[in-house]
Amino acid sequence: MTPEEFKPLRLTIPENPGVYRYFNNADEILYIGKAKDLRKRVTSYFTKGDHSTRIARMIRQIARIEFTIVATEQDAFLLENSLIKSYRPRYNIQLRDDKTYPFICIKKENFPRVFFTRQIIKDGSEYLGPYTSVNSVRSVLEMLLNVFPLRNCSLNLSDKNIADGKFKVCLEYHLKNCLGPCQGLQSKADYDESIQQIRELLKSNFPSVLNYLKRKMNEYAEQMNFERANEFKQKITALEAYQNKSTIVNPRLNNIDVFGYTETEEYAFINFLKIGNGTIVRARMFEVKKVLEETREEILARAISETSFDNEYTVEEFILPFAVELPVTDCPITIPLAGDKKKLLDLAQRNALYLREERLKQSMTAEEKHPSFRIMKTLKEDLKLTELPKHIECFDNSNFQGTNPVSACVVFKDAKPSKNDYRIFNVKTVEGPDDFATMREVIYRRYKRMTEEGQDLPQLIIVDGGKGQLSSAVESLKELELYGKIPVVGIAKKLEEIFFPEDSLPLYINKKSESLKLIQRMRDEAHRFGITHHRQRRSKNTLTSELTNIKGVGEKTFEKLLKKFRSVAKLKEATLEEIAAMIGEAKAKIVYEGLRAPLPESSTPTI
Repeated sequence: MTPEEFKPLRLTIPENPGVYRYFNNADEILYIGKAKDLRKRVTSYFTKGDHSTRIARMIRQIARIEFTIVATEQDAFLLENSLIKSYRPRYNIQLRDDKTYPFICIKKENFPRVFFTRQIIKDGSEYLGPYTSVNSVRSVLEMLLNVFPLRNCSLNLSDKNIADGKFKVCLEYHLKNCLGPCQGLQSKADYDESIQQIRELLKSNFPSVLNYLKRKMNEYAEQMNFERANEFKQKITALEAYQNKSTIVNPRLNNIDVFGYTETEEYAFINFLKIGNGTIVRARMFEVKKVLEETREEILARAISETSFDNEYTVEEFILPFAVELPVTDCPITIPLAGDKKKLLDLAQRNALYLREERLKQSMTAEEKHPSFRIMKTLKEDLKLTELPKHIECFDNSNFQGTNPVSACVVFKDAKPSKNDYRIFNVKTVEGPDDFATMREVIYRRYKRMTEEGQDLPQLIIVDGGKGQLSSAVESLKELELYGKIPVVGIAKKLEEIFFPEDSLPLYINKKSESLKLIQRMRDEAHRFGITHHRQRRSKNTLTSELTNIKGVGEKTFEKLLKKFRSVAKLKEATLEEIAAMIGEAKAKIVYEGLRAPLPESSTPTI
């Protein structure tokens, strides 16, 4: 439906609270929503021009609109919730949880069994849960059956079958795990009382059950039946031990619903905890695919409506990470900053964060799970890059009092050194110690050659230095028409500041950040590589100066000698006869004496 097609319908829309429904050409419900003012809310879909792609797609599919007027906003909230559950429209928030969570079932039968299950069968049985893990369910069941022994057989314990004596007690009776209802050794009333106490325990109503057990213990003690009284005392001890073990915060906190919330760009993750007497009675995780432009408040309100207003538990308080408008309840909403309630919220938040991280890991490829990918992703986020920096190049200049200037280029691929791609540039056009001109020359030479040879350009260039070196690199990139195509930054050593072109303010990355550590590592590696080559070059120049001062012997002769003796120092230690054996007596004498003569002052090498 276009805005022009909607205009004639606008005035027919009521201005009352209610629920609206969008249908497509196939008469399928696309979306169900509620509003205080139906006309204002529906009109906003067709008058705003800044909708997301998803909303725009839905609006184009709308062929028909229906309304249901209600008395209050609360009624609209309840009706919307009911309709969404019935029709599950494509563009509504869909709360998906793990349907394989374990439950405890109280079977609908004579002498009900209580057991663990993952399947919910609509046969009138009670299902309490879900629980967060199988271990927690088994722990709860073990405690329940220790305090209140029940049958675990599947016999048809009808009144007639028991009266006819069709069954005999089994080993479980002799082990005191069952009180023998199959032979009428336990009355129906007594068995049902145990089931009721189990219900209370599963709702974490420990005080009520403890009072019941203490009352029974006292009754048997008054009757002088100390053996039975002792049995109840042991049950009390077991229950108190379990309560102390399971209580996570103050046991006075009761009937509280806690919600943790976190999100990514496309999904929201919600953890729901029901707290009874300081323990977790129920737990549930939701994963929400964002369909339209839902706010976090809308998503959380939807989760609350599915959990807190549609179960057998009462709610006396909500603990939430942020405020949410709930028109159907007068329960107070708390956003705690400290104390036991804050501990509960932190627990729910951790669970929501855990679910988010698990889903992110599951959606990752093998490459994305590698630590190097995490580092590159962090660097991309810190430097606000548009592309993952898989190929990074870093430059550093080296010279000694203006002599033998060189520039090192180190290359990292996938956050690791690619030493075969390292390059050393002997500076050709710069005289004297001019870092800016040197950087301008080597950047130009490096990327001019790469573009001419059709090589893949890096996703990031790092220059060792501040604004001056960075500006020089930018000049060369502009000359090559590469500026803006390759991000370039400079790093200043003193405060580890990151400079961007045309930005006077530096970026300070957290000192513990993996991205800063990668930049520092590249800078240090470029410095090491450049210094190593620079020393080798100075050493070679020193050696050449010392040999070329000996007149009467050519370069090829010295190459022959150095190939044999490896260094000038070892050549000096050689005897005249050893040298003569290589180049003849006449030249050997010149070399032998020349190496021992003092060098002219003007030819002393700079070291």
